[in-house]
Amino acid sequence: MNYPFWDVDIGYGLLMSIIAVVHVFVSHFAIGGGLYLVIVERTARAQGDQLKLDYLKRLSKFFVMTSVVFGALTGVAIWFIIGLLNPAATEVLIHNFVWAWAIEWTFFAVEILAAILYFYSWDRMSPRSHIILGWIYFASAWLSLAVINGIITYMLTPGDWLTTKDFWDGFLNPTYFSSTVLRTGICIMLAGLYASLVAAREKDSLFRIKLIRYNSYWGLIGLLIAMLSYYWFRASIPTEQMSTMLERMVMPWVAQDQLRLFAGVLIGGFIIYGFILTKAYRTTIAILMMTMGLLWFGAFEWFSESSRKPFVIQDYMYANAISVASLEQTQSEGLLSAITFRTGNDGADLFRRACRSCHTIDGYRPVNRAYAGTDIEFIAGMIRGAKAMRANMPPWAGTEQESMMLATHIYEQIDQRHIKDIYDLDGAELGEKVYEIRCGKCHEIGGYNDKTESLVDLTDEDYNDLLDEAGDLAEEMPAFTGDQIERDALIAFFKTLEEGVQK
Repeated sequence: MNYPFWDVDIGYGLLMSIIAVVHVFVSHFAIGGGLYLVIVERTARAQGDQLKLDYLKRLSKFFVMTSVVFGALTGVAIWFIIGLLNPAATEVLIHNFVWAWAIEWTFFAVEILAAILYFYSWDRMSPRSHIILGWIYFASAWLSLAVINGIITYMLTPGDWLTTKDFWDGFLNPTYFSSTVLRTGICIMLAGLYASLVAAREKDSLFRIKLIRYNSYWGLIGLLIAMLSYYWFRASIPTEQMSTMLERMVMPWVAQDQLRLFAGVLIGGFIIYGFILTKAYRTTIAILMMTMGLLWFGAFEWFSESSRKPFVIQDYMYANAISVASLEQTQSEGLLSAITFRTGNDGADLFRRACRSCHTIDGYRPVNRAYAGTDIEFIAGMIRGAKAMRANMPPWAGTEQESMMLATHIYEQIDQRHIKDIYDLDGAELGEKVYEIRCGKCHEIGGYNDKTESLVDLTDEDYNDLLDEAGDLAEEMPAFTGDQIERDALIAFFKTLEEGVQK
């Protein structure tokens, strides 16, 4: 690795998601809010509605403070964080899309200037010129999204770029158009949510009700566009990639379930508080609706980001910044030789390089919980066979000797008591825990790579032979290194199995 490591207690993915989701939740409002302001202003001026114009002035102040100030600062934070967490992937994005970034930054500069001028020129510019300025803002903001979206979706579905390395093949990738429509719908929905947050503080009851109802239409229409295009977006992901997700990954589908749940809550909220109990839509309800919108948005981003696991750039670079093209070389020559900045603790450096992008020792996605009570040989075997795990992990990129170094580093920091003592279990219950730790990461009962068919109704001698030969059954499969207590408990558990289930 050509960059020093940045150690932080929180998981890299969790840290990135917190900053990114908050940023996009504001930046998408910056687009939808611009459209909302210019459309409503045009209507208000045509109707001579001064009350609505005064409301728009207050909304535009809130708009500028959130989108221009907070949105811009969190945008800088994203660049700062991705440069620290995965500088290699950041380098790829910059080198391949340098002109796209330059164009986006130009649109962003126009967007910022137009937003500031729009806010400060309410009483200093003719109505026609002020509306034109609003349209300039919205156009530059939406074009900024359209450019960034090409780069974001490239990371999920680079398509033909993998072979051609052509800019347009990467930019106009398989999920580009569906994602652009989806994010435009999100912008419209968020315009309704944010506008209602400001409207909820209006003192005139009749005017407030009128605004809330109008804003709820924005929310519903935007959410409808977003949800319909989400299924288009999902269908645009290549079939092989989707098959891997279905077979081996849990997170995208948990995220999808949450996406549907929060969409239902939002629809209910828009209908109930937007058209039935509109008088009750005050600041507290508005904040709750905003929270539901943030959770819905977070679920979508979670689906999108987790769908490309174990890659940071699909089929090009793994999440640990090891490129697919360099994998064979590091496996042959060693991963340590590819680490420029080394601390003198080879095991720790290997953990940072190969694992730290997704795991911590005992915090976010902890390896302590996964390997507590096991031994160095087993941990090393699991490291070498990582690509066979259901979690869809990157293949081990080092040598066998380096896997032992990494395993030793992990072993020194985990709970080294016997599994029996850690979990206070005996008999078949202990065997089930032993199975979960030693077998379940690659063979899920009733699920991924289920092997219960070959485990049902064997004799004790057969079970013992199977455990003795475990390390020879497959290249990625570690040998059984548990003691006699674990062995007996595991056999007792095997005897409770039927095909695909426990008795």
